[in-house]
Amino acid sequence: MAKQISDKISELKAGVDWFYSDEFKLELASEKYKELTALAKEIQTDLAEMKNEINVIAEDFSKE
Repeated sequence: MAKQISDKISELKAGVDWFYSDEFKLELASEKYKELTALAKEIQTDLAEMKNEINVIAEDFSKE
């Protein structure tokens, strides 16, 4: 089952928080950054799809 957008946003926030935590390791930072960038793009795509769905629904209601 695909993750919900809110779960992805929480995961992204936790990842960003890692950079400011005591667990931060410079050796892992590049890979973590790449993972979080990919996750952010996935969230953007999900939000764009949701916006399109909302626009379609709104358009359907305006026709009635």
